[in-house]
Amino acid sequence: MTGNDVITWTTTPAAAGVFEKLYGPEGVAGARKRYTALAEGMLRDFSPEDFPETRGDLRFFTAPGRTELGGNHTDHNRGKVLAASIQLDSVALVAPRRDTKVLFRSTGYPDVEVDLSDLSVNPKEAGTTEALVRGVAAELTRRGTALKGFTANADSVVLPGSGLSSSAAVEVLLGRIFDTLYGREKRSALELAQIGQSAENVYFGKPSGLMDQAACATGGAVAIDFADVNSPRVQHINFDLDSSGYTLCVVNTHGSHADLTPDYAAIPEEMKALAAFFGKPVLRELNLDLVLSHGAELRKIAGDRAILRAIHYFEENQRVDAMEAALKAAAAAPGIREKQGELAQYLTLVNKSGDSSWELLQNVYSPRNPREQGVSLALAVTRKILRDAGACRVHGGGFAGTIQAYVPLDMLDHYRTQIEGIFGPGAVTVLQIRQIGAEEIAF
Repeated sequence: MTGNDVITWTTTPAAAGVFEKLYGPEGVAGARKRYTALAEGMLRDFSPEDFPETRGDLRFFTAPGRTELGGNHTDHNRGKVLAASIQLDSVALVAPRRDTKVLFRSTGYPDVEVDLSDLSVNPKEAGTTEALVRGVAAELTRRGTALKGFTANADSVVLPGSGLSSSAAVEVLLGRIFDTLYGREKRSALELAQIGQSAENVYFGKPSGLMDQAACATGGAVAIDFADVNSPRVQHINFDLDSSGYTLCVVNTHGSHADLTPDYAAIPEEMKALAAFFGKPVLRELNLDLVLSHGAELRKIAGDRAILRAIHYFEENQRVDAMEAALKAAAAAPGIREKQGELAQYLTLVNKSGDSSWELLQNVYSPRNPREQGVSLALAVTRKILRDAGACRVHGGGFAGTIQAYVPLDMLDHYRTQIEGIFGPGAVTVLQIRQIGAEEIAF
């Protein structure tokens, strides 16, 4: 389609149907404005060199953020997780190019320009979108895809620093664009996730597991077992809160993520240090009884916190299995009362996951900055408001950012008022699980 054709399409019933699948009925109007603005911007702001309108080959791509449901900091030791893609996404209107230049413009950010003729790691690009573009392109090239460039006008509503995986959404978005334009769409969601993880680890410079990218790329609620890191088990799960009277929220505590990389990195490093004592690369190849039987030696080698984090790891893996079973039982339950009973078991496990992250994993605040404990405060206040109803846990990497809360629908307005009175307007975001992962949007 040409730019004007795209603008026309956004007003059609067909577009409204697409937007409803992606963002829910209440998100159609906002999506129409957002997509129209991207098309108008492409026509208005890009030069003929970067966007030759006469070629008429414009395509929309989307990649969602994700919410972690269970398995806090388990994936990097080949553990188990529950996660789901959400309605908050990164969208790009893309035109292929004949040269090797990528021009990626995203609302509110400086333009990113990368020449794919140089795919070497540039340490000066660490932590930037340039690094992600170059890293994704490098990994696809290594896997045999011959790439050219593209021009993209993009927009992201995945809240940065919120634990909703804004970086992973961009990584799998880039992967899907490259693969669709030049790879004949032969890469699976899991491959795109692995490509994005490689870019983040090697080029972006952030140690991460595969959960974020896998959830963003796949779509829907999924249980992932990373026992075989090259071929993880990914199983879709029916995740239905509304019928049981709950809504899923994240609370942004607006804590600073500056200088937290050492805190994040210490978690897998400490876990793997324990595994190395036994000649293993990760904790998944051990069990808790074996670790504790060598507790005295491990205290000297890795410290007490490493052992506490290992206890969290092993118990969290078991908890993920139980959470998955509870969700499956809720989906299969014949009536609303039975569904609510199974969901109550699931919510109990959510709270236990939160307790474990707080007490054992210790990722609710940085020990180097004990004055800033927004995540701890949000958890404490949420528990006071909800009492025995609902559940809450730290969300994502921790130390700063967000918590996750399951709030009864009839308490949502009160919860929002109380929480935003402490953390500011807009701190509470209601999430919806969407079934579409990183995909091209068909016109």
